[in-house]
Amino acid sequence: MNHATHQPGAGLGARYGVDFTLGEHSARHLRRILRVYLAAWEMAELCDSASLALTELVANVVRHTPDRRAAVLVLRRPDGRGLRVEVTDTCPRPPLSTAVDELAEAGRGVLIVDAVTDRWGWDPLPHRPGKTVWFECDALKEFG
Repeated sequence: MNHATHQPGAGLGARYGVDFTLGEHSARHLRRILRVYLAAWEMAELCDSASLALTELVANVVRHTPDRRAAVLVLRRPDGRGLRVEVTDTCPRPPLSTAVDELAEAGRGVLIVDAVTDRWGWDPLPHRPGKTVWFECDALKEFG
């Protein structure tokens, strides 16, 4: 069963999370949710890069995680100056290194995430098989 950890109400909070089984069209729906949150947080300038990176992480779960179970967490950074997105799955294998051959099909998603985000990484889950792959995008506007 799909489970949302935050349902948008009158106003959008600083986070949105959902865990479910990903399918071929899940990225489209998650991009739509991401766009809504970025607009509410006045960070629409991050939409293209964050949407592309999220699409790549979701595609990796669909391709490489046998049960396709994942949790997606979209967070406004506490300082309000950017976004963090986490995708947790049940596959313990790390994402391919960015040192892969640029012409090879495998590993291009990681190269894309690296190119369009300010930071990314991954962490193994401490108490069960799986990992969390995350990325951060910094807001472009000036804060004073």
